[in-house]
Amino acid sequence: MYQLSDYAYDLPEDRIAQEPSPGRSDSKLLCLDRETHAVTHLMFRDILSCLEPEDLLVVNNTRVVPARLLGRKKTGGRIEILIVDYAQGIKKLEATGFFECDCLIRASKRPKPGSILLLDQGVEAMVMGYKDHIGVVRFLNGEQFLSYLDQSGTLPLPPYIKRDELHKGKNDPENYQTVYASEDGAVAAPTAGLHFTEDLIARIREKGIGIVPITLHVGYGTFVPVRVEDIREHPIHSEFFSISQESAERINATRESGGRVIAVGTTSVRTLEYISDRDGRVKETKGVCDLFIYPGYQFKCVDAMITNFHLPESTLLMLVSAFYDREKILDAYKDAIENEYRFFSYGDAMFIR
Repeated sequence: MYQLSDYAYDLPEDRIAQEPSPGRSDSKLLCLDRETHAVTHLMFRDILSCLEPEDLLVVNNTRVVPARLLGRKKTGGRIEILIVDYAQGIKKLEATGFFECDCLIRASKRPKPGSILLLDQGVEAMVMGYKDHIGVVRFLNGEQFLSYLDQSGTLPLPPYIKRDELHKGKNDPENYQTVYASEDGAVAAPTAGLHFTEDLIARIREKGIGIVPITLHVGYGTFVPVRVEDIREHPIHSEFFSISQESAERINATRESGGRVIAVGTTSVRTLEYISDRDGRVKETKGVCDLFIYPGYQFKCVDAMITNFHLPESTLLMLVSAFYDREKILDAYKDAIENEYRFFSYGDAMFIR
């Protein structure tokens, strides 16, 4: 269970969702029961039938920032910049007056440290240096840069979403955000939350089921492939998180009353498990989460999770395999493929209880 090949599976390319479902809750939902091992096929809008009044949903309220920027080098060559750590940039801006952070730079020839990059609206950036293949970029227009980013940046969709130019990005600014997104900072959406609508959330609350937010700013590291055969040697990525006192108190109260803490998405799972003590209690805090969950991990706080279908040999597939059983998860994935489920960010969902 520690070999990378243990998490491989065959996925037909046409199963990778290129567009979201016509309606957020019109996606499919595959339910796995860890006690009975039963597999049930539903629609996501039927998630209410899987929930009880004592349950508490924990959602990640991070908001995807338009982190993809286009420009050119002073020599005229075209460049593309992808901000991979927005939270780092905000911290630098507050401390120095410059938005400076790690970025991926795509160009015909990698610009040297000290190079000036020219963006739209007179915005300039300087390449400060490199950490392996990641550039450190300082945007020279100070706080004006945030307004520029909001106006001129585009959402950085995952690399497996490939469309022709006619359809590229047409509705993504709305589709690639959860309806409860409120805290700027992610470069990828917490995709399990994309299935919720305002109406579905209202019906969940009417049933007496609680919903509380936490924040984990999803970074580019979520897409970095595992390159070692022994997964335990993989250096997991780090992401900024925060949880309020109110959310912490409600999570603890739910556990004390015997209700289930249901994490919406692997980002919520990682955050809750990272901050919980050995008894599963959490407290108001913020910091950087670098928890790598793979089979053998003992869960302390999360009782059930809602999640999408994940890439082969990915850390997210390892996480859900730790929560249930690797072979049964892979069997469920095979079942989903046979039943024409759609995979990855814009795809369908699972409920593992």
